[in-house]
Amino acid sequence: MTADTGPVLYGREAELAAVSQLLSPAVRPLGAEPLVRVAGGPGEGRSALLARAARDFPGAACVVGAPPRQVPWSGARALFDALAPSAAAAGRAARLARGPDGIAAALASLPGREPVLLCLDDFPLWDAHSRAAFAAHWRASRPRGGARLGWLVAAAPGRPLPAADAADAAPPVRLPRLCRASARALVADAAGGRVDPAVGERLLDEAAGHPGVLVETVRRLAPGVLAGTVPRPGRLVDDGVLVTVYGGLLGALPADARRLLGVVARACGAPEASGPAPGDPDRAATGPTLARARSLRVPTEALDGLVAAGLLRLRGGDLVFPDPFLRRAAAGEGGPSRAGRRSQGAGPRHPGGPRHDEDRGGIPRHAAAPPDRHERHRADRLGPPPVVRARSAAARGRALVTRGFAALAGGPVMDAHEAFLQAAKVLRDREPAEAADARFLAMEAAWTAGDVGACLAALDLAPAVPGTERSFAEGLRAALTVRPDRARTPLSSVVAVGAAGDEPRLLLRAGSAALVLGDVTAAARLHGRALARARAEQRASLVPRILEHLAYAELRAGRYARAGHAAGEGLRAARATGQLNSAAHQHAALALVASVTGDGPSVAEHAERALAIGRPHGLAQAVTLAEWALARAELGGGLAAQAAARLAPLVGPGPRGGHFALRMLAVPCFVEAAVASGRAAEARAATEEYARWAAYGLDRPAPAQLARCRALLAPHGEETTRWFGEALRHHETGGNDFERARTLFAYGTWLRRRRRPGEARGPLRDALVTFERAAAEGWARQARAELRATGAPGTRRPDPSALAGLTPQQRRIARLVADGATNEEVAVRLSLSPRTVDHHLRGIYARLQLRSRVELSALVAAAER
Repeated sequence: MTADTGPVLYGREAELAAVSQLLSPAVRPLGAEPLVRVAGGPGEGRSALLARAARDFPGAACVVGAPPRQVPWSGARALFDALAPSAAAAGRAARLARGPDGIAAALASLPGREPVLLCLDDFPLWDAHSRAAFAAHWRASRPRGGARLGWLVAAAPGRPLPAADAADAAPPVRLPRLCRASARALVADAAGGRVDPAVGERLLDEAAGHPGVLVETVRRLAPGVLAGTVPRPGRLVDDGVLVTVYGGLLGALPADARRLLGVVARACGAPEASGPAPGDPDRAATGPTLARARSLRVPTEALDGLVAAGLLRLRGGDLVFPDPFLRRAAAGEGGPSRAGRRSQGAGPRHPGGPRHDEDRGGIPRHAAAPPDRHERHRADRLGPPPVVRARSAAARGRALVTRGFAALAGGPVMDAHEAFLQAAKVLRDREPAEAADARFLAMEAAWTAGDVGACLAALDLAPAVPGTERSFAEGLRAALTVRPDRARTPLSSVVAVGAAGDEPRLLLRAGSAALVLGDVTAAARLHGRALARARAEQRASLVPRILEHLAYAELRAGRYARAGHAAGEGLRAARATGQLNSAAHQHAALALVASVTGDGPSVAEHAERALAIGRPHGLAQAVTLAEWALARAELGGGLAAQAAARLAPLVGPGPRGGHFALRMLAVPCFVEAAVASGRAAEARAATEEYARWAAYGLDRPAPAQLARCRALLAPHGEETTRWFGEALRHHETGGNDFERARTLFAYGTWLRRRRRPGEARGPLRDALVTFERAAAEGWARQARAELRATGAPGTRRPDPSALAGLTPQQRRIARLVADGATNEEVAVRLSLSPRTVDHHLRGIYARLQLRSRVELSALVAAAER
């Protein structure tokens, strides 16, 4: 074999044969694409096996690993870059992969008809979008012509590998430790053949077939020791070797867990050890060991995590290390800080070759010559082989969670989604509880971004878990796929269980479930309790999230003063903890509150700040709320056409629409603005969709608001009266006084414009009282103006003679505006530009000392009596 034929694989003949057999057409349906899965730990030759399979494949083949930058579709693009003849073809395939026909269409767009083997390494570490697309392609499992494609997909043990379909019973090809003969050949090759037989046999005994330990020991031993010309040390595989090999795992553990693992390791073999083998070097008595840890002020709470991660096991009354090498590394003086340290007598290192050959245990045959200075520098830069660099699943998963929290706090939320998604996959076998948390955090990030598909991907990531987590996942899946009948029971159980506890995290989850169900009273109560507990436990980083959810609950309930208080506190807490994205949500909530109170400058300021953060970070929820706040302020100021134009994309479906959880909530506001600005057809279409959503019963005020929308769209007076009456009857049980006041205001305004001032005064007075109690000064001003227009006692009547002071053009504009015409419609009627109409309208308001179109309409109506 020449130097360019790839790495030598030792002891992998059976695995290579299994891969070759599974790729054979004889073991699969005619025309079906074969999918072979390979599971191998770091340093066990996984990537080298893929490289060898690709080299031996009779057709074309390529090997693609996890892209270094985890962004949506990066994995698929890396594969198409390797397959396509040009960047343009790769881009075209990447675009097709996102379409309805997915990966099949993308691959069909590439030239070439010869059989191709596609080897995907570290597949569980690919981005979620690519994984989902490939998994869907494999699950289809239908014959595809001549099946010119074969798939070889690899991952480390513990990471889930995809199956072609439910009937795919072929187990993954697993890579075991090396047998003695293969280990002997690996040592001889790594040392260039200069190994004394006695030294070699002793090394095989001590390394127990672990390829990473074998290679690292050969690297560290001096040439004379290997050749038998220099007396060998008492132990060839010393603690320094093991600290190097396991240093990545130990160094990634939390400090308390690492210290406790060291205490347990040093206690192993003590006389107190029980069981069938007293004095077992890998066993320590639990009671005395934990007492020793407490005496050294080492927290023992980390024990459960170490056991769940598989680093320790509980047997009877003992703690046992399943891996003796890990026990020695943990007990070694200096611990993981010695990882990567080079001994002065380190001998030759095998040079060159593809990086994955070193990383995965494949050793180039041309390894006899010692490395020169440049090669030693390159080896140090590349770092130790994967067994050395590998970290435990738990530590790697926690690092990903930390990265996700950083992005969730102040970066693009879909970056947080990807990090949490990866963490959940890494942790699912070692730390199932932490994996569930990461899964729900990934869902929360996707929810914030308004990506339903990503929410479902996060919820489907792990198998169902017992208890409230399973109920929460099932309920959210049903809600996201618009099956509310299936969402109520599981989510209601989450609310009930959460209400019985005091853990802030679970209370926050229960409150979120209540919000999805539309139970805003329970949501506010649960989030209030979560806030109190988080403050009592000094969990400052959780406080902004809780206040954000509490503000949303109060907004949904129509309690705007409380919502403003919660959002103000949340904004201060977010700033104090550096959570920029949470601050954007608080600004959006404050903008919506200000749109109710009529504080125009505050609406603009808070909305601008929310949008400045929310747009680049993909905070669809905050962006939708901020735009909604601006539209409500415009509607309250008489700018119905501008409000309708702003709201139209927010209530529309598709990627350009608003956040999926807020889209329907904004429809009543849009209908009001659209009717007032002459967009009745759009208002009617939105109302019909809103009717279907209201029937699900996920929003208590929805039936009343639906009836109000129908009243605004009704073609004649009797039907309008009937729908307003229906709306007010629903409001009696709707639980949102502010929305009831808006219906009363709309009804009173309609009656007044129908020249029924006596009937209009009652609804308008009731609306005014509620607006004043809610500090909704903007709406209160409009209600007072309408009351004045009815001639209600105690209100200042407008002076109709003031209209005589307007120019003829201004009087024509005033009358058209009073009839409900928009600026654009006035411009068309009078052959003017909209800018000229706007200029005249500002002059009219200034001369008549009016503040809105409502007051102008009242003055014109009084003049025409």
